[in-house]
Amino acid sequence: MPFISNTDRERKLMLQACGVDSFDDLIKNIPLKFRQNATFDLGTALSELELSREVAALASENETTERKNSFLGAGIYDHFVPAAVQHITSRPEFLSAYTPYQAEVSQGTLQYIYEYQTMICELTGMDIANAGMYDGASAAAEAVLMAVRKTKKYRALIPQTLNPLYRAVIKTYTEGVGVELVEVAMKSGRIDQQDLAAKLDDETACLVMQTPNFFGFLEDAFAMEKIVHSSKKALLIAVVDPVSLAVLNAPAEYEADIVVGEGQGLGNPQSYGGPLFGFLATRESLVRTMPGRLVGATLDAVGNIAYVLTLQAREQHIRREKATSNICSNDALCTLAATVHLCLLGKEGLKEVALQSTAKAHYLAQKLAVIPGFEIYSGAPFFKEFALKTPLPADEIIKKLQAENIYPGISLKKFGFEDLLLIAVTEKKTRKQMDELIYALQQFSQEA
Repeated sequence: MPFISNTDRERKLMLQACGVDSFDDLIKNIPLKFRQNATFDLGTALSELELSREVAALASENETTERKNSFLGAGIYDHFVPAAVQHITSRPEFLSAYTPYQAEVSQGTLQYIYEYQTMICELTGMDIANAGMYDGASAAAEAVLMAVRKTKKYRALIPQTLNPLYRAVIKTYTEGVGVELVEVAMKSGRIDQQDLAAKLDDETACLVMQTPNFFGFLEDAFAMEKIVHSSKKALLIAVVDPVSLAVLNAPAEYEADIVVGEGQGLGNPQSYGGPLFGFLATRESLVRTMPGRLVGATLDAVGNIAYVLTLQAREQHIRREKATSNICSNDALCTLAATVHLCLLGKEGLKEVALQSTAKAHYLAQKLAVIPGFEIYSGAPFFKEFALKTPLPADEIIKKLQAENIYPGISLKKFGFEDLLLIAVTEKKTRKQMDELIYALQQFSQEA
């Protein structure tokens, strides 16, 4: 939004409207110790043209995936976003700072949320989806709390294969509620089924299973379901990549109870790691424990279709002690972008994105696996991302390749794996870009 300054006359009129004579009178109730009394050195004033050039020069210092050969992933992916997505979401009918607290007045907003919910249900195979969550990590945490409310059990099984950032958010959400988080070991990049079976008991509320998991590998979801549902009440929470659902089993097929995930890959750019949006879908029998909002369709007094908030389960709408969540944002603009994106792609378009992503990821993995000193972390199947063992610390490889305008992936050192590089490939990658990474890593093989 362009900067529009206020004149001295305009400022004076605003102060008069507030019933004060000066700005100091306006803030007189703020103690002096909290006021900024220093003089700011802002330099000489710039004209609009000079200021535009200055801002453009600063912005040009930002790195983008259009200028760098990036294989970054770990939850946020560089999928192609058609120009029509931004064009439609920027229309004044949609782009507004207004939050529809009087929701039924905002029929357009409710209609697209209704369509969004429908698409999430079609992707996941579940009965009901809410209007969206803050992000994938908080959606996973909300799902755990949802399982606790339903089962009245306070043990949640959290595998080592779950995104560590998700694990941290779940810990934050649950530590004040008395939920015991039990870590399940991994074996060859996937959940250790024997350890899962040993740690599951009648006090378990849920297992949070991510597939594809943090290391990119697909879990045996059908086997996980059999183990989890062998308990009397335990629920299976599936954390999924929505793009993968165009070609992989829908969570409903392996009888997941709650499905969550990060929706950024649907029509939203990587930006600086946000804003994002989470999705949450479940079986109809669990709808009363669902957080957030649910939009439904009905008929008005004259027989026209009308959209309404069928479920409002946050503290602004119901008594605080009955609220299922205090998160007030469903990141509506991001879910709108996802809705537009899915409408533009259609079923076959999303399938093509998924197929190209997985085909290119497997091409790259096969080429890297034959370089001496490098190997894929696990022989398990993967979708568009995989962990690669490196002959040198991954941090060293990343530092050297960044100087060549290549971002080869994410080092997993801070998660306890110094020699693992997490590499993501989407439909945007060309063979030339992938071969560039292959050639660059061959040089490290020679050095090692």
